[in-house]
Order: sequence, then C-alpha cells, then structure tokens
Amino acid sequence: MPMEIITTPDPRLREKSEKVGQITPGILDIIEKMRKLSLDWEKEHPYELSAAMAAPQMGINKRIIIIRDDMEDKKKATFTALIDPVILKTEGKTVKDYEGCLSVPSVYGMVPRATKVRVKAKLEDGTEVRIKATDELARTLLHEVDHLDGILFIDHIKNEKDAFYRMNDKGDLEPVDYDKEIKGNKELFPDD
Repeated sequence: MPMEIITTPDPRLREKSEKVGQITPGILDIIEKMRKLSLDWEKEHPYELSAAMAAPQMGINKRIIIIRDDMEDKKKATFTALIDPVILKTEGKTVKDYEGCLSVPSVYGMVPRATKVRVKAKLEDGTEVRIKATDELARTLLHEVDHLDGILFIDHIKNEKDAFYRMNDKGDLEPVDYDKEIKGNKELFPDD
C-alpha cells in the first residue's frame, strides 16, 4: 500500500506515539518514506516549503521526525531524522508566528511558541545528540514533537478569532472568518 500524508480529522493524528528504541531497517525505511512524501507534497505546493514531518503524519505511531537541513533554500532538499526526540527545556520569550502543517490542509495560524528549546534524540546511526535550537528551528522542533504526542498546531490557538489564515492563489496568507470557517469545524476539531 502506498504511503500518504494523513490529514485532519484522521484520529491517528491524535494518538501518542510509541518510542522507537532499536533502530532497525524497518525504521530506516520509514524515514526514507517520510523524506520522499515531504518532497512529493512540496512539489504540489509551489508557494510552500516542507520544513519537517513526523511519522504519525503517515499514520505510523512511532516517535520519529525529520527536519529540513536548510529551511531557506528549497533547492536543498535534505533532512535530518531525529528518533525518540525529547524536549529537555524551553526558554526565552514566547512569540507568535505563522505555522502550517502538511496534515492540516490550507489552514495556517499564529501560534505562540518558546524561542529557545533544548532537545535530545538519536540520529539514524544511533548516535545520541543534544540540540540547542532558537527561533524558526525551535518552533519547528516543538511543532513536530507535538505531533508525537497527538497535538496539532491548531490546538494552541483553538479559540483565538484572529489567529487563523488561508493561503490565496498568489501564496499570500489572508485572515479567515473564524465564525464561518473555524468555530465548530469538525474537520479541524472533531471532538467539539
């Protein structure tokens, strides 16, 4: 069965993922499929960059994320996989900035996140790493680790009327009518 990116309201996006533990050929295969799916998605979305992805977005309940190595250059399409990532500490200011998600089609939001984060994880070869990230990378790591706990970016802004946006056909973000498109939307918030 071909792998695909699952989207809201798929209940698998709301499950807490299992720890990987041992890195097997099957785990490495999942990582390669994640890289391919991220880039395939990007080809279909000319104004967007696939910055990262979590295994649950493919319906795979494992604690694996991939993060693009260069978020400024769409031509550099390499990703680093982080296995069993753990947030050790968040610090710095909390700042609101735009976020989107491969699994939440066409909705963007102004999400509050810490500007600094410390993460530990394993690389594909089993090496344990500790990462100190700031700003955009910190935001991306926090977004992806949320996925592993069944949390979507929209959960952080669920009741904020001025926090939701859509991308127009020119690639610009425009505010969404909260009462008409967000509030009570079972695609986004199936449990409401």
